Order: sequence, then C-alpha cells, then structure tokens
Amino acid sequence: MGEQFTRRSALGRAALGLVALGVVAVAAAALVAGTAHAESTLEKARKQGYIRIGFANEAPFGYATPAGKLTGEAPEVAKAILKKMGIPEVDGVLTEFGSLIPGLQAHRFDIIAAGMFVNPKRCQQIAFSEPSYGIGQAMLVKKGNPKKIVDYSTIAKSPDLKLAVMAGAVEGGYAKEAGVPQDQVIQLPDPPSLLAAVQSGRADAAALTALSIANLAAKGEGVESTKPFGMVAGKSVKGHGAFGFRKEDKELLAEFNKQLKAFIGTPEHIALVEPFGFGKDYLPNKTTAELCAGK
Repeated sequence: MGEQFTRRSALGRAALGLVALGVVAVAAAALVAGTAHAESTLEKARKQGYIRIGFANEAPFGYATPAGKLTGEAPEVAKAILKKMGIPEVDGVLTEFGSLIPGLQAHRFDIIAAGMFVNPKRCQQIAFSEPSYGIGQAMLVKKGNPKKIVDYSTIAKSPDLKLAVMAGAVEGGYAKEAGVPQDQVIQLPDPPSLLAAVQSGRADAAALTALSIANLAAKGEGVESTKPFGMVAGKSVKGHGAFGFRKEDKELLAEFNKQLKAFIGTPEHIALVEPFGFGKDYLPNKTTAELCAGK
C-alpha cells in the first residue's frame, strides 16, 4: 500500500550559445534542488492517505477486536487527530510492548499508539506528543485477594510472593523502586500472559495500570483488581500516556500536537474515550516537558 514518490523534470534545449548555456544551468540547479528535497513522513502520509501506527494489544489502551478492528483509547484518539490532519486511514502494526520503540526507530510504523507512559528514559529515545491521559496503578490478584496484597510494598515484604510484570513496561521499575527483589519478579510479554500467570498460581499478583487491571479482572475468571493506588516508595506513579514519534519527524509531531491540544478535554474527546473507561477523571495534568524532566 502506498505510492512511490518520484520527481520528473526536463531540461529544455536552447538554440543559441550563451543563452542556451544559461537556460541549462538554471534548469540543472532547479533539478538538483528538487531532488534534494526529501519527502517528510507527514507529506507522505497525506499523499497516500494512511499512516502506520504500532500498538501492543493491551486493552483498553490499544488492541484488535476478534473481528480485526483496531481500537482502544490510543488508536481511537489517533484516528480522530489524524483525520483532522488530512490522513483518513491508519494501518495497525501489532508489536510486543518492549519492541515498540525499536520498531518505531526501524520505520516499521510511524507512530506509537499504545498508551505508552512518558518518562525521561524513553524521552531520550523518541519524541512524545502531549499526554492524552493520566492514570494510577493496581494489582491483579486471585478472587478474594487471599494474600492480602495492596501494592508493591506487600510483595517486597513477603519473600514468598511472586509479581508478574510486562517486559519493557514501567511496572518493572516501580517494583525495583519499592524494594522488590529481582528473583520475585516474573517478566512476561503481554497482558494475557499476566492474567494466565495469576490464574495458574505462577504469580501471586500482576501489576499494570488501573484500567488494564480492571479490564483483565472483568474478562478473567477467578481474579479481581486491588484498589488503585498512585504512590510507590513515596513517589507519585500517576502515569501519563502519549503518542510516540521518531525525533526527526518534527513536522508530523508539531501538527499532531496542534490538533491534540485542541481536542483533549472536549465533549467529542470525552465521548470517544469513555467506552474504554477513560473520561474526565483521567485527563492529564502534566506536560510532556515536565514528564521528560522527571517532574
């Protein structure tokens, strides 16, 4: 899918000496200037009418339905913003969460639409849009919460407990900050694996954002969510999700941010994301600059 960008030009032939040389020189300069212009990602997407976005199949942030429809908070917001930018279609590329940034950098897709949290480490690798939401954490546990797990500190204080986290996600870092030993942490590739680990007893709890845990608890038998929390080791862990871009795609990011800022918090935005559990209570309260600075 897509179109090959080409530029054609012809050099006119003149009939007389110096005049002919002058015309050829001017035409040649124009040709060089034209071929030197590299088509930007934004220009290419507008021309071909679609853009590729990477997602990690994590409901409710970004996932594919059984019928193959790409949906979730991030893809739906991305679709709305991109339409306003003159890009009517998106092509979803399913990628494990830990491979989203490498996949973006390798040009497998042009935007990460997976609800990815903005943090200083990631800001060194890619550029982020302004946040589209802010949310805290929760734990997935067995029904009735027999181990009385509250948050990361419960795991840290109990050497016999195992915690499942998603590889490449922020929860692994939160566990470390809370003092959870590495041998108590199980890294798995995706949310269904976390659910299976808790259901089978391989893990006593699984950590993700509150909305993801609520979603897993709703569709998984024998499990439930702990009460959401926003602090770990005395620090706020309210995460802010945004869209990821390659650092060189400044034009694409600037236009996306322009439309996003005007969209977030509007009735149109709230109506779009409420079916996924988001809404007025999940609006962002920090800027990307603050988040990249670790504030």
